[in-house]
Amino acid sequence: MNSELIEQLGSQLGANGLPYAIPIHPNLVHLTLGLFIIGVTCDILGVFFPLGKPILKFLALPAVPSNFFDVGWYNMLAAAIVTFFTVAAGFYELVLADPLTDVKSAWGLQAMETMLWHGVGGVFLLALMVAMTFWRGYQRYRWRRKEATVQVQWTYLLTGLAIMFVMYVHGTLGAQLAAEFEIHNTAGGLLRSGLDPNLVLK
Repeated sequence: MNSELIEQLGSQLGANGLPYAIPIHPNLVHLTLGLFIIGVTCDILGVFFPLGKPILKFLALPAVPSNFFDVGWYNMLAAAIVTFFTVAAGFYELVLADPLTDVKSAWGLQAMETMLWHGVGGVFLLALMVAMTFWRGYQRYRWRRKEATVQVQWTYLLTGLAIMFVMYVHGTLGAQLAAEFEIHNTAGGLLRSGLDPNLVLK
């Protein structure tokens, strides 16, 4: 956003350029990532359960494939719900962003390009996660029977792994916004203001 418009908020913004001390978006991002990755990983473990059965038996862990599939389903559902808040917080904090304009990222992108790719990518990932949740729910309640040993399709698992790669690329853009363009970076904001973070943040 235009720095003059942001300045109209004046004293309401802290050293990180936000009206609160800790940015919300980065924290919700890690929750989204964790839930999604654990969800897909547990579904993979459920599919390969027969191979790991001797290890579980050795460790005396009473587990069955359905345990892993339950964790996979509920984590995917939670990831889809949390991601709505993650994207909303991201756009709110993006509106208040005042990035450095005289630098380029490690990928050769300027601040506005990085913000646009990260913002559009966030909406795209949200749509993918919601679609994956519906797909996972369909498999769970369409295939779930007492005699069934596998609850997910291979195409679902491979799609989940592909989305993890997209998350890596997307997350790297977000990291560049904070580290290289100093968006809502408390220490960076203080240094730009000519203040010593070691003294101000004591």
